[in-house]
Amino acid sequence: MKDLKVLFHVSDNEVWPKALLNITNFLKDVGQNGAEVEVVANAGAVMAYYPPEEKKEQLEQMAKLSHMGVKFTACRNALNAHSLDESQRPGFVEVVPGGITEVVKKQTEGFIYIKP
Repeated sequence: MKDLKVLFHVSDNEVWPKALLNITNFLKDVGQNGAEVEVVANAGAVMAYYPPEEKKEQLEQMAKLSHMGVKFTACRNALNAHSLDESQRPGFVEVVPGGITEVVKKQTEGFIYIKP
């Protein structure tokens, strides 16, 4: 049973390495089935879902976490602001209408908010 609900909010593309390390360490501590984890990317952080070739390793790390049950989302407003094609996103990334709206919804559902 997933007793813990945690929301990681990433809005800066440069914060991804720290965020992914935080998520990995958190899952090591609580176990893969010990928590429901969602990552909301908005603003410039959505760029990480469309990496240049030299940053593909980070995307692979996200995919691995996704296979462990971590939900990754992207803000549609941010995708549009950065002229990113929603249909070209990785298959494990869900698009939400608004990143901040998603953060608020999850907090009302009892998710603990973490901003790496």
